[in-house]
Amino acid sequence: MSSTADDGDPNLGGEDVAVTEQAAGEALDLLESEGMDVDESGLRLYVQQGGCAGLSYGMRFEHAPEEDDEVFERNGLRVFVDDASIDYIEGSVLDYEGGLQGAGFHVQNPNVVSECGCGESFRT
Repeated sequence: MSSTADDGDPNLGGEDVAVTEQAAGEALDLLESEGMDVDESGLRLYVQQGGCAGLSYGMRFEHAPEEDDEVFERNGLRVFVDDASIDYIEGSVLDYEGGLQGAGFHVQNPNVVSECGCGESFRT
């Protein structure tokens, strides 16, 4: 069953996933540019096996959450997280960093005990 967390302080972690204003704005702009309804669609954040440290993050846009997803609404962005991934990323903050060297979305995860040298995978 899907549950929805209400808006809290988007810059604080906790038992859910926080999203900074910058990240939400960038994601909402991308959703709209894809012609997706920002009231129903959202960003899926998940953890998958892979990378030199064992786990890596994945993100993609989806039109609606799955039945068993946790749904967090932060700064106007809906974030969908499946049951298997939430244990790895609860308390995390999704941020967006711009710049000449590596603009993109980044997950600040307090559960990480080590990361690979390139920063693309992690271990909890």
